[in-house]
Amino acid sequence: MRTAAETRTHRQKEIRRHLLLYAGMTPFLFIAVFPIYWMAITAFKHESDLYRMDNIPFWFNLPPTLKNFEILFYQTNYGHWIVNTLTISAWVALITLLTAVPAGYALARLRLPGAENIGIAIFMTYLVPGIILFLPLSRVVASLGLQDSWWALVVVYPTFTIPFCTWLMMGFFKTVPMEVEEAARVDGCGQLSALIRVVLPVSLPGVLTSVIFAFTLSMQDFLYGLAFVAPGDQKPVPVGVPTELIRGDVFFWGSLMAAALLVGLPVAILYNFFLDKFIQGITGGAGK
Repeated sequence: MRTAAETRTHRQKEIRRHLLLYAGMTPFLFIAVFPIYWMAITAFKHESDLYRMDNIPFWFNLPPTLKNFEILFYQTNYGHWIVNTLTISAWVALITLLTAVPAGYALARLRLPGAENIGIAIFMTYLVPGIILFLPLSRVVASLGLQDSWWALVVVYPTFTIPFCTWLMMGFFKTVPMEVEEAARVDGCGQLSALIRVVLPVSLPGVLTSVIFAFTLSMQDFLYGLAFVAPGDQKPVPVGVPTELIRGDVFFWGSLMAAALLVGLPVAILYNFFLDKFIQGITGGAGK
């Protein structure tokens, strides 16, 4: 049993350890949080508060205002951009999931000749720079008659979400013991039924990671959105915001920051709910 002096010494060591830990984390926390703080206060500042050099830049010198948000919603197509972005991302996540799950399962479970090399080859296509694929993809979009429509992005984005998610799901399916699936098939399940009832629930972190990856990657792309979608009401947020809130050398900083805040904050909060599953999915699938 510890004496009172030993308990006090142990507690002091724990306090010192925690202080050192938090002191080491503080610079990283500051670097991570400061851009969000700057974005938030800029979104609620008057324009005159932004450009006066004698003002304190880190806080409000004039009362906060919602004018930047009014410009966003009443003088631009921001509402359309949000709807377009969410719709595109949902479609891409669905297409990616419907393609990557069976492809990953086939490569991991069906003992296809050269399955391992095929899996590596599929992943390598993810590493091809998007600018190289621009010309062939533009021909595909033109052939389908989807120019200047956000549907063009639904066709294009799966070309870089499916390879990574297939590789990720393949790694996850390999972690599921074969005996579990065989037991399900002995109990009367077919291969598809065993996949849906047994393998997929066990691989939920991988499925969730694939959905998050496809959804967020679709939300942040700029290159293809700029290349394939020109009408104002068809643009996604990453294209609409910089092209319509930067006019020549005039930057609408308040509205730019408001637009980024409205899109980024809900996604960050939602992302936080699934952070554990996402890390588990990345580390579990990537390590195989």
